[in-house]
Amino acid sequence: MGSIGTGYDLSASTYSPDGRIFQVEYALKAVENSGTCIGIKTIDGVVLAHEKLVQSKLLVPQSNNRIQTIDMHIGFVAAGLLADSRHLAKRAREEAENYRSTYRKPIPSTMIAKRISGYVSAFTLYSSVRPFGLSTIVASVDVHGPALYMIEPSGLYYGYNATAVGKGSQLAKTELEKLDFKTLTAAEAVKHAARIIHMVHDESKDKDFELELTWISPQSNGKHAVVPKDIKDEAERLAKAALDDEMDED
Repeated sequence: MGSIGTGYDLSASTYSPDGRIFQVEYALKAVENSGTCIGIKTIDGVVLAHEKLVQSKLLVPQSNNRIQTIDMHIGFVAAGLLADSRHLAKRAREEAENYRSTYRKPIPSTMIAKRISGYVSAFTLYSSVRPFGLSTIVASVDVHGPALYMIEPSGLYYGYNATAVGKGSQLAKTELEKLDFKTLTAAEAVKHAARIIHMVHDESKDKDFELELTWISPQSNGKHAVVPKDIKDEAERLAKAALDDEMDED
């Protein structure tokens, strides 16, 4: 029996005859139309990068940032609808605050991922709500070391050494698979992240973009922080030089 166009996509709480939830699949389309986000786990920290597409030249530079801080040791970036991202980040901060208030210690990486995914999953269970139109990458460093998770609109989450979401995610994942995670440091990952974001950006189709880079590393004293401007500028310079060299070879 066919499912498309027969009314099974009107509610997130309704399965189609072949077991699909179309509202969740539509949410993934919103993710695919967003700028690329990358997360990389290293031996000494984690790095987050985002290709923030500039929708208008009238926008104030460095505004409407996608990468957000959840707790001192947790970073968060999402591809998809920006308003949904801010709402989910607010919820994640409340979860981290409640855990710290109750147990008098920072929330573990696995716990924040589990709580966020449970909240996202709840929005696929009722007809009165819609799924979140975003895929989220959560980066953290706790007593067990660096951790990286990706949460899908369905509420499903996995742990990763590196992952990417957004319109350039397939090419980005191909490049990420080439990295040696057993020796990779956060400082090196910043350069790779900048190179990959510049590589996947399609200048012929997309608008201009700003590169967002944050990390949790020894250089940031184990806290989620924006990568210093001099390090970011050097990473972007190397990324552009690498792209120019590839174009010359072609």
